[in-house]
Parts: sequence; structure tokens; C-alpha cells
Amino acid sequence: MMVMRKRIVWITIMAMGVAGLLAFIANRTILSYGRYIVESSQLSTSSVALVFGGGMKDRATMSELQEDRVIRGIELYKAGKVEKLIMTGDDGARIVDEVHPMRDYAIARGVAAEDILLDGHGYRTYESCYRASMVYGFREAVAVSQRFHLPRILYMCNTLGVKTVGISADLREYTAVWKMQLREIGARVKGWWQIEVTQPLPRSLEP
Repeated sequence: MMVMRKRIVWITIMAMGVAGLLAFIANRTILSYGRYIVESSQLSTSSVALVFGGGMKDRATMSELQEDRVIRGIELYKAGKVEKLIMTGDDGARIVDEVHPMRDYAIARGVAAEDILLDGHGYRTYESCYRASMVYGFREAVAVSQRFHLPRILYMCNTLGVKTVGISADLREYTAVWKMQLREIGARVKGWWQIEVTQPLPRSLEP
């Protein structure tokens, strides 16, 4: 019995060590893509901005995160830095419709409807980047999200074949931002595993 307990303890320690190593590698790899976050003034004209959904307070009201992402996308569009805005997020099939409120907000503030494309199957960051490359065929883009989220986007999109730089949408102080940053540590591990190991087909493309 004592030998068995020691073996279980040893296996547990080894498993924790491996998990910790993977978490370190994943986060270090993804955070290195922060070097691709740039200022708007550094952008040359790009064809599209990928504006990532960030949640809804209710069916009619965007979260502060999402609203700021759309605001930043509108600014890029009006400054002539991008030609089109791609609103990528939930179409309501998973949790709640993000992409239509994003589109409506942008149109109400002067973006031409024909210059907005909705990717309503971007349920996760991985799916948004995968679809940008494999479904829409983009080869370069500007990603718009908050700074804590951008390295994961940039890692995924660039690895999947879309040459991408990021523009921060941090336009205000956010409530409990530490929770989002903590969650992002785990999300980076999952994202690294998806890209480097499993490479899953997004649910929207499954046969």
C-alpha cells in the first residue's frame, strides 16, 4: 500500500510538472507575438480589420470590451487604414448574437453597410482565425481587440497563414480586468495546444 501511495504521489508530481512546463511554453510562445501590436500611425493601408466579439450585457447592449473594439475598428475605417470591417463572433447559435449589434453600431456611426462582413461562426478565437484563413482566404489583416487578448489572436492568425498585426482597443478601465487576464493564461495553453497539436476543424465546418 505504501509503495502504491508513493507511486501515485510521484505520478502526480510528474503530471503537475509536465502541465506547468506546457503552460510556460504556451504562454511564453504566445506572449512573444505581442511584438506585432502596433499603433494606428504605423499602419499602412490594409484590406480588412478583424473586429472580435467580446460579449453582450443583454441582447441589445454590447459589453464595454466589445463596444470599444467596434469603436476602434470604426476609427481605422474612417482614417482609411482599412477598407472593410469583419465582425467576427457569435451569431446567437452558441450564446447570444454579437455580430449583428456590432454591425448596426458601425453603420449608425458612418460605416457603409457594404464594407461590413459578418462572420457569425467565430465562436472562439481559434475559429475566427481559422475561418479568416481557410474560409475567407485572407492573407493579411489587422486584428482589433484588447491588449491582453491580442497576442493569442496574433499567434493563431499568423500561424494559420494570415499575416496579422494588432491594434489595441483599450479605450477605458474595465471592471475586474484581472479576471480576464487570469482566464487568458489558460486560454493561451488551450490555443497553443489547438495550433501545435490537435488542429481541430471548427464546428461550423464539421460535416
